[in-house]
Parts: sequence; C-alpha cells; structure tokens
Amino acid sequence: MVQLGLVGLGRMGFNMRERLRAAGHEVVGYDRNAEVSDCGSLGELVSALAAPRIVWVMVPAGEPTKQTVAELGDLLSEGDLVIDGGNSRFTDDKHNAAVLAEKGIGYLDVGVSGGVWGKANGYGLMVGGDKALVERAMPIFDALRPEGPREEGFAHAGSVGAGHYAKMVHNGIEYGLMQAYAEGFELLEAAKVVEDVPAVIKAWQRGTVVRSWLLELLVHALEEDPELDDLEGYVEDSGEGRWTLEEAINHAVPAPVISAALFARFASRQKDSSAMRAVAALRNQFGGHSVKKAGE
Repeated sequence: MVQLGLVGLGRMGFNMRERLRAAGHEVVGYDRNAEVSDCGSLGELVSALAAPRIVWVMVPAGEPTKQTVAELGDLLSEGDLVIDGGNSRFTDDKHNAAVLAEKGIGYLDVGVSGGVWGKANGYGLMVGGDKALVERAMPIFDALRPEGPREEGFAHAGSVGAGHYAKMVHNGIEYGLMQAYAEGFELLEAAKVVEDVPAVIKAWQRGTVVRSWLLELLVHALEEDPELDDLEGYVEDSGEGRWTLEEAINHAVPAPVISAALFARFASRQKDSSAMRAVAALRNQFGGHSVKKAGE
C-alpha cells in the first residue's frame, strides 16, 4: 500500500483516485470543489501525508500547474516527490523540476491517456524523470495502468520532460486519426449508395486494418445519435496539436496529416470564412463561376 496526495479531482483526477483506492492505496485528494475534496487546502493535504510524501498534480496546464508546483515546493520537505500528470507542455517540466530541486524535492512528469474510460480500463502512462524516482512511484503506476504486461501500458520515456513530450506526440497522432475517421464518415453519408452508415462503421471493428479504440468510440456515438445531428461541428484543441507541429517544424519533420487535422479544427469554428469568400470571389472574377450571395 502506498499513500498518495492527489491535487485536482476533475474528470480524470476523480476517476484516478477511485482506481487507486480500488487497488488498495490510500489517496488523500484536494480540489477547490469542496463536494469532492478530502481536505480544505493544499496545506491540509500535505499535513495528512506521512513523509516521505508523494503528491500527484492533475490541474490545467500552464500557470495553474506552475503555481501549484511552486506552492507545493513551499509546503513539502526534502525527499518528497511531486508528479505532474496533467497535459503540461514539456518545456514547463524543466522549470518545475528546477524549482523543486532547490528544496531537495523530486519531480516526475507523466503523460496520461485514457480519458473518462481510464477508471475501468486503465491509463496509458508515459513517464519522464530519474529512474530511481520512477521505481519509487511504480506501485502507483502499476495500479493506474491497464492490466497485462507493463510495457504495453507504461513507458519510462526518458529524462524530465520526456513523458509530456511523448503524450504531446500521442495527441498529435490522435488528431490525425480522428480526422480520418470523420472524413470517412462524411463520405459514407454523402454517397447515397450506402444506406446504413453506422452499420458499415460498426463492421470495421472486427478483422479490418482500421479497427481501433477510437473507432469503437465512434460506433458508440453513432449508436446514441446515428447521424450525429445532436452535435455542432465545432471542435476545440487542447494545445498539444499545436505544440506537436511546432516541434515538427523545429526538427524539420514533415507532419502533413497532423497539420491538416489541426487546421480542420480551426475551420470548424468559422461560421463564415473570409478565406472561402475570397476563393468564391476569385473564381467568379477569372472564370465567371456562379457565386452564392450573402443571405441566399
């Protein structure tokens, strides 16, 4: 049994606490939402843990994570360990690790994949940091990862920052996969020769080279709403797709699929595209092609 402090009990953190407790570990959680929190402050959380302590942070990336790490640095003691399991940018990890290292506190960054299904299925974990610290936290990682061989749901990716870098690339790939499935769905719908689109996509789940968990999730969505009419085609991005493309540029690695998927998300937020109005105007100017006037 390992004792763990968990900061941030949102959709991911709450389910992680439940999975860890089910595995027999003691988890003290803190969240600003008093209804789900086990204590009233970070100070109370730290006081409830026996040294040497391990505190896992699951708060929004950027300043919220940096502020939480800095506050923990003032509350924890030498020999304690902080794990950032949020979607932080990998460049933030060296800063966070340096802040804690000044006080003799260890730091690990963990890319976590699994979403709301992780409580039941387990989470894919990509860890960055010192090997000794990884081994110290391994009972926690083993409880969170999927059942089966450790190497199929867990990786010590490298030094500090490697875990979040790996998760960043993972999410970039996810963008491309989702976009490919989405375009296939739209083409099937547009082709009148296909009369049962959900049945076709469901059939892809067995024996085909495009089967995947993402495809299973699309099937699940279509079972609830066969034509997805209940949704608007407006898609946000969490930032990791942009970071992945920035890294692709920095390393001169071609990433046309990921870039197209990210730009498609941008396009989904435009009710009226200035660029496409310009294209329509140009086609009309050089070829006399018909245009649709505003309001038609």
